[in-house]
Amino acid sequence: MYLEIISPEATLFSGEIESLTLPGTNGSFQLLENHAPIVSTLQAGVVKIKGNITLEESIKEQFETVSKDETLYAIASGTVEVSDNKIILLSD
Repeated sequence: MYLEIISPEATLFSGEIESLTLPGTNGSFQLLENHAPIVSTLQAGVVKIKGNITLEESIKEQFETVSKDETLYAIASGTVEVSDNKIILLSD
C-alpha cells in the first residue's frame, strides 16, 4: 500500500507500507492491502505504521518512535481517505 502523510506544514511521508492503524472518531481501525474505499475522521491518538519506512532527518522529530518494523506518529485530529491501495492521511 502507498501512504502519504500530509500536515499543514508539509508532506511528512510518501511511500510503501504494510499496514496502518488509526485512531478513528468511532474507535481504532486498521488498514491492510486491498482495503475497501473509505473516508474517515480521526481523533487525537497515535497512528501506527507497520513496515520498514525511511523518513527524512528534518521531519523525524515529528514522529514518536521510528524503528525497523513500526513507526508511531501522534496526531491531534485528521482525516484519512483510502482508494485503490493508496492512503492519504491529513493530520493536525
